[in-house]
Amino acid sequence: MPKSLRNLLTRHQVMASAPCRIDAGGTWDIKAMALPFERLRPITVNIALDLRTSVVLSPYKDGWVKISSDGFLPGESFSKDQLPLTPPFGLFFAAASYFDAHGMAIEIRSQSPVKSALGGSSTALVALIKALSKVAGGKKMSAKKILHLAYHLEDGISGGNCGIQDHAAAVYGGVSQWEWRYGQRTAPFERMALLDREGQKELSKRLLVAYSGKSHVSSTTNRKWIEGFLSGRTRSGWLKVNEIVYNLARAIKELDWGRAAGFLQDEMALRRELTPEALIPIIEKMVSQAEHAGCGSRFAGAGAGGSLWAIGETGDIQRLKRVWEKTLSPVKEGRILDCEVDSWSQVKDTRPEDVALRKPHRGAGTSLYMI
Repeated sequence: MPKSLRNLLTRHQVMASAPCRIDAGGTWDIKAMALPFERLRPITVNIALDLRTSVVLSPYKDGWVKISSDGFLPGESFSKDQLPLTPPFGLFFAAASYFDAHGMAIEIRSQSPVKSALGGSSTALVALIKALSKVAGGKKMSAKKILHLAYHLEDGISGGNCGIQDHAAAVYGGVSQWEWRYGQRTAPFERMALLDREGQKELSKRLLVAYSGKSHVSSTTNRKWIEGFLSGRTRSGWLKVNEIVYNLARAIKELDWGRAAGFLQDEMALRRELTPEALIPIIEKMVSQAEHAGCGSRFAGAGAGGSLWAIGETGDIQRLKRVWEKTLSPVKEGRILDCEVDSWSQVKDTRPEDVALRKPHRGAGTSLYMI
């Protein structure tokens, strides 16, 4: 029987959150590329950011689900028997359908810009699954189960060729090297945490993230890259990218920020050849500015707008920040993003926003209660 959450949510709203990410080696987490070349140990590296996406569940009329999100107006509401699994909210209606839940309004709030190539939709999906697994599923799901469900829901709804690293960063947090092993049924990935809490603090001092002011859509660019790889035209370049990202991971693990910057520059040089459409003019300019400052820089996700990030020694990063601020000053919505590495992990810790019950607002205060 479908489960109405209206009464439960009338007593307590539910909130869950997850972090977005920046990355290197992305596209190798797509099964069409990784699985045939599993023997070469395809990897990606990603860094979770404390720009978190939150999902709030509130009461709504029985038999209906309503979804609203920052940057997507107006929201949409549908009967539980007619939930559309198409954009813009199909991914989240699919999660509601999976848990057979209704009588709820789902509000998505993001601390990162909309369509900024920081993995926002995947992050929101992870947060939603965290919340629904408890209030509709009856128990909290393990990190691996959340990752498995989030990836397969998005891959299925998108028609395939969906990567998994965005969901992985949202679930586990921190700074990670991921080896993708889709051919192994019980262990489709191996995660190596590259930095402990102190190392993450040191990286945060040497990290710069900016939004270009231009939104992006990843599906078209990703599809083109995969086609080039599968046809063999660009495959040798992608294999070189994988080798470079191994070296980048090692440099980060060893806290060797200068070498890390160099390897990120090397990956970017190959990306210019393999994925030229990812570099819109302002991002091309800012990447060049980073390299001139002695830093390594890369567009986030599939690029073609969205965000970019840089790594380097603290002095170089501070100088680059001033340069990027000047470059972005005339760009509407363009800005440096105030963020650090998000070290909270569902596996090891829980922060109050990860999964919390919130009493409806009465008077001046709103109380949070852990589930």
